[in-house]
Amino acid sequence: MNPKDFRRFFPPRKAASHKGDFGKIFIIAGSPDFPGAPYLTSMGALRAGAGLITLGVSEALYPIMAYKLTEVMVRRCPGVKDGALGSKAESGILSFLKTQDVLAIGPGLGMNPETQHFVRRVVLSWRGPKVIDADGLNALNGAASILKKLGSKTVVTPHPGEARRLFKEPVPADDSGRKKFAMDKAEKNGIVVVLKGHHTVVAASGQAVYVNKTGNPGLATGGSGDVLTGIIAAFLGRGLEPFVAAQCAVFIHGYAADLAVKKFGEESLAPTDVLDYLPVAFRKISGGRN
Repeated sequence: MNPKDFRRFFPPRKAASHKGDFGKIFIIAGSPDFPGAPYLTSMGALRAGAGLITLGVSEALYPIMAYKLTEVMVRRCPGVKDGALGSKAESGILSFLKTQDVLAIGPGLGMNPETQHFVRRVVLSWRGPKVIDADGLNALNGAASILKKLGSKTVVTPHPGEARRLFKEPVPADDSGRKKFAMDKAEKNGIVVVLKGHHTVVAASGQAVYVNKTGNPGLATGGSGDVLTGIIAAFLGRGLEPFVAAQCAVFIHGYAADLAVKKFGEESLAPTDVLDYLPVAFRKISGGRN
């Protein structure tokens, strides 16, 4: 992937374009212990050009998110005892999902057993394009039978620790081993695997493994992956195939970080800096056309 390759998938918007042309994204994220994750994921989707974004959060988080996310629709969902999402929210969320194009689930949801059961039910019920990250992956740890039922429109985005827990295998440290690991898991489960880290690997059954070369060590901080999840969801909403959407997302995410690091440096780079530089990254790649 390079700027020219990326540009092929993002032609200029037609003059008559409307928000429905760029996807309806439903994000399920956040808990009282992790209120930043839903913000970062939602803003990642927004900065990546999603048409309509709805964030589903528990009643405990609703006032915070509704105040902070002025450009995102926030949906209040029933929570469980600790304020996280659980079974009480399931029927309403599954009903609302019928009106959506893409699901992004997991960032900051927490480890409540009821939340994990809820996640498993939702990801198995929704057959459309979806991105599963963070606590969404933790809810599936070792659940090989579930992974194989998720479908080819599924993108999972583990870092090495999450991948080890999810697939019950250690992740090799070398680049060749990481590529083989990601491809093996993608082939066995029929999903797209985004194995995050230095030179993030994207693998899908029947496709040549993609190794991303953008990005820098400044991305090694909590919240960077939440932004990436939102970007992948936005690209799925634009109609890109999951493997292509994942490649483009890791490329532009890293490219924005490479631009931002020139101002902030690796030590001080924050996920919100990457968000701020996504428009710059798109503009540079497009040759300033937008």
